[in-house]
Amino acid sequence: MLEQRKREHLDICLKQGVNSSIANGFERYRFTHNALPELDLDQVQLSTSFLGHTLEAPLLISAMTGGTRDAAVLNARLAQAANKFGIAMGVGSQRAAIANPALLETYQVRRYAPDIMLLANLGAVQLNNGYDLAECQQAVASIDADALVLHLNPLQEALQSDGNTNFSQLLDKIHGICSALPVPVIVKEIGYGLSPQTAEYLLEAGVAALDIAGAGGTSWSEVERLRSADSARAQIASGFRGWGIPTAEALNTLHRAFPQALLIASGGIRDGIEVAKALSLGASLAGIARPLLIAAHSSQDELEAALQVIIEQLRISMFCTGSRTLGELQNSITAVSD
Repeated sequence: MLEQRKREHLDICLKQGVNSSIANGFERYRFTHNALPELDLDQVQLSTSFLGHTLEAPLLISAMTGGTRDAAVLNARLAQAANKFGIAMGVGSQRAAIANPALLETYQVRRYAPDIMLLANLGAVQLNNGYDLAECQQAVASIDADALVLHLNPLQEALQSDGNTNFSQLLDKIHGICSALPVPVIVKEIGYGLSPQTAEYLLEAGVAALDIAGAGGTSWSEVERLRSADSARAQIASGFRGWGIPTAEALNTLHRAFPQALLIASGGIRDGIEVAKALSLGASLAGIARPLLIAAHSSQDELEAALQVIIEQLRISMFCTGSRTLGELQNSITAVSD
């Protein structure tokens, strides 16, 4: 059942229109163009450090797939591209591999990417369904990961006919994992954003970084609507296509509330200019998912070309704001008046 669900998710994301009906919010911000940047484009430095790992650019190939044999080739391509450009990568939820070890190889990308920061991934709700420290350790060790992502997806689970909807008392269990796991724990939403209150609880629980994963990109309610064979459930799901906190709004709010927190901005980020905006608003990394998934499905060359475009757009954005380093890019953006 899990493998079939993963296959359906992958097929829908590759072939159908599943974007949120609301924008990611970055259109409400702009940079002040610097016509005299007083630096050479070649001097712009994209390298950064995140949770002790050096990255050549502040990018994360966000968690997307795994758990179906169709995903093995895609994850291999994504990993090779991450290794080539020196960026981070996350795999999709590893629950399928824990349930069926035969699917583990669809997540095992370390042989393609020996040097990258690699993120393991489990649904936090599984901590209420029999998972504990052992499964978290298994997820990390089985792919030689550098950190564990626990994802929060209450809306998606509520819209699935067989979803796990018991999200009660999860915070204490997340705290327990953060305290005992030997690698950092990152918590992310899957496309609806994190509020300041949720962020505060998670940071107090010991989470090392937060992936905002706001609204404006893939709508998982729309994915579940398209999956559903039940017309009533599909109708319920259709009402949530515009649900969530736009990525830029969530990022700006959380960075102001928790200026020292490590934040990953993801959710509808599609180009290097939006990456630059996210970094200027306080993100440490920007995550991109579906555009890279579609490129990877086409070919390795197309994936690498897409990443090259994003990186060069980021570099030129920094140049045209007079930002030699990522630190100088911080706070160089202004909101556009309504």
